[in-house]
This record gives sequence, C-alpha cells and structure tokens, in this order.
Amino acid sequence: MKPNLISRSLRWFFYRSHGDSPFKTLLIHLTLIVACAIAVYPALRVITISLRPNDTLLTTDLRIIPQNATLDNYKEVLFGSPEKNRQSDFFLWIWNSLSIVLVTSIISVILAAVSAYAFSRFKFRGRSAGLVFLLTTQMIPAGMLLLPLYIMIAKLKMINTSLGLIIAYAVTSVPLTIWMLKGYYDTIPIDLEEAAYIDGASRFTVFTNIILPLSTPALAIAFIFSFMGGWSEYLVARVILQKNAIFTWPLGIFTYAQQFTVSWGQFSAASVLIAIPVMALFLYTSKWLVSGLTLGSVKG
Repeated sequence: MKPNLISRSLRWFFYRSHGDSPFKTLLIHLTLIVACAIAVYPALRVITISLRPNDTLLTTDLRIIPQNATLDNYKEVLFGSPEKNRQSDFFLWIWNSLSIVLVTSIISVILAAVSAYAFSRFKFRGRSAGLVFLLTTQMIPAGMLLLPLYIMIAKLKMINTSLGLIIAYAVTSVPLTIWMLKGYYDTIPIDLEEAAYIDGASRFTVFTNIILPLSTPALAIAFIFSFMGGWSEYLVARVILQKNAIFTWPLGIFTYAQQFTVSWGQFSAASVLIAIPVMALFLYTSKWLVSGLTLGSVKG
C-alpha cells in the first residue's frame, strides 16, 4: 500500500489532469521571485549608494540602509552646496526635459493621428511601400541616425536649441505612433463614417467628432510611448545640446561625473529622485499600457 500511496502522491504533485500541478505552480512562483530579485537589486543598490556619506561606492556592507546613512546627497542635488560653492540646476533639468518631451509628444500624436487615418482609410499609390518604409525606420539602430539627425538640425541652424531636440525626437517617434494608430483605426467600422456622410458631415467633421473620440485609448497610448521614449533619452540630446542652461536631466546628472572624480552619492540621489515621478506615472497609466499592447490586434 505504501508504494501505491507514494506513487499517487508523486503523480498528484507532478501531474494533474485538470489545472496546473503543485510542482508547476511552485516552479513558476520560484522563477518569478528570482526574476523580481534580479530586477530590483540594482535599484536597491542605487538607493544604498545615495544614502552613503562621502561618496562611498565600494564596500562589503550588503545592508540596504547603510551605516551612518545620510540625506546630504539629496539635499545637495535639490538645493546645492554653499560649502562647495555649487548651485543646483536639478529643477531646471527637469523643466527642460518636461517641456521638450511634452511638446514632442503632442506634435507626434497630431502628425501620427492624421497620417495613420490616411493610411487606414485611403487607397493611394505608394501606400504599402510607405507603411513598409515606416516600419523599416524602426529597425535602424539609434547610433546610425546620429549623423543624419545632426546634419539636418545643423542645416536648420538649431544646434543647442530645444526646438532642434524636439524635431529630432519627433522624427524618431512618429513612425511608431503611425503604426499603432493605423492598426486601431482599422478596427473602427467604416459604416459609422458613411452614416455621417449621409447626414451631410464633412471628412474633417467625421475625423474630429467620430474617429478621434473613438480613438482616445490609442491616442493615450501613443502619447505615453512618445513621452517615455524622449524622457530618458541621452545619446541624441548629447549630440545636439552643449549648453548647461538647456540640458535635459540625462545630460544634467552626468555633470556629477567629472574627468577624474565622480560624485556617486549625488549621481545616485538624482537618479532616485527622477525615478519617483516616472514610477508614479507608470503605475497610474499601467492599465492603459497593458491594454495598449493589444490595440488594433483584432480587426472587425
């Protein structure tokens, strides 16, 4: 009896005809726990470094809250250090990033909304080739676009200007948002537009009063993707901007890294402060982000 009991117990633990077995459930949970620990550990180390005094980077102490923890690094990032004759430009960097990314996202959504509607509703020569071209641009590495972007901005005489960076960001974000919105427009029945035409509505009225209100979820997702793409971008901003007065936050925090010394405490503290509003925005918009992954995936 005992071997049969052991055999039935093993079969119950490793195999179940209906639903997941306890072994599979345990394995999934262990995998998720390990993955979460790997993902969270670097962020915890950054928080630890930001709380350490005197820019202590290397240590054998594994505690998250270090011994002699201090908030001096956060105070210096936010308000500067009169003792070191250093002023804080942290809020200026945040304002520059926020203004540039907001304008870029608005421009990208407007251009993409109109262009995606044209690709979705009109049949014209070069339509398929245009869609393939837009998709191909997303496969080009960002490093390969630096030279043509710089030449374009230089020809427009917008180097060291916020407008030049806005144009560069819009150029790279519009193709992706066009594809996102085009897929969503395809799911909107054309019968709604035809009914409006019968009632005497113009094409512009149909687009603004019917299509755009129905596309609000997709427009919100396109705006969020454009915002997040430009918010933490460093490479293009490094090439176009050289003046500290117009630095975005990714450029600004690198001023803590000098030629021979790096203020790791201030660097980490600035990273933590910048991550807080982004995390809040992500948590608030997570329901739209998750639903946005399937927008336009079903046509009907």
